[in-house]
Amino acid sequence: MISEEGANRSKKTFSLGKNMIEFTDRTRYRRKELLMIESSTPAMKGEKTKYRLAAAMKECMKTTPVDAITVRQITERCGVTRQTFYRNFLDKYDLINWYFDKLLARSFEHMGRGTTVLDSLEKKFTYIQEEKTFFAAAFRYDRQNSLREHDFKLILAFYENLIREKSGRPASPEIHFLLEMYCQGSITMTVKWVLGGMDLTPSQFAGLLVRAMPAALRDLFLELHLLS
Repeated sequence: MISEEGANRSKKTFSLGKNMIEFTDRTRYRRKELLMIESSTPAMKGEKTKYRLAAAMKECMKTTPVDAITVRQITERCGVTRQTFYRNFLDKYDLINWYFDKLLARSFEHMGRGTTVLDSLEKKFTYIQEEKTFFAAAFRYDRQNSLREHDFKLILAFYENLIREKSGRPASPEIHFLLEMYCQGSITMTVKWVLGGMDLTPSQFAGLLVRAMPAALRDLFLELHLLS
């Protein structure tokens, strides 16, 4: 049973704030990296060149496959030297991985503003749709599935911390198993949605993922007022 205090608290918008989620060394995230996304922070200003290079990479992606893009193309479009590029990144794939991390952090920041799981997923997929050129190119070149695995670890941590925050206890072994299975399936379908041209709207896609949720997991989210 959920206490009255817990029920009232669960009606509030959940967020990825200080008490919401802690990314581990495995995911290469810290909460401060989420905060670094905000343009007003010194850390963001210190990464200005990296963001300019990422913007140039995104422009190249519109017309050229990732494998065919050269560092020269990126630096010429960005207006910096090759030396500047290599001071910031090992190669173009290092740049892609860095920016992918930033976009994932931002997508989970958007996800954390939702009032329900459905609302959160809609916000995340709306953001992914806005960055569809980069996500499509990144997933397409991700032959070893490292980016997908990274996204899986983040979404799993998001749900586990959400359950802990709302119920006051960690997920049971059964719920953890269901979460792993559900998150793996969600990532697979997300990649398919992105690479397939996003024929469904973010709202439609989010709705299908919620409907595909295992019954025991759905019951728990209903109990925690995370589904309506």
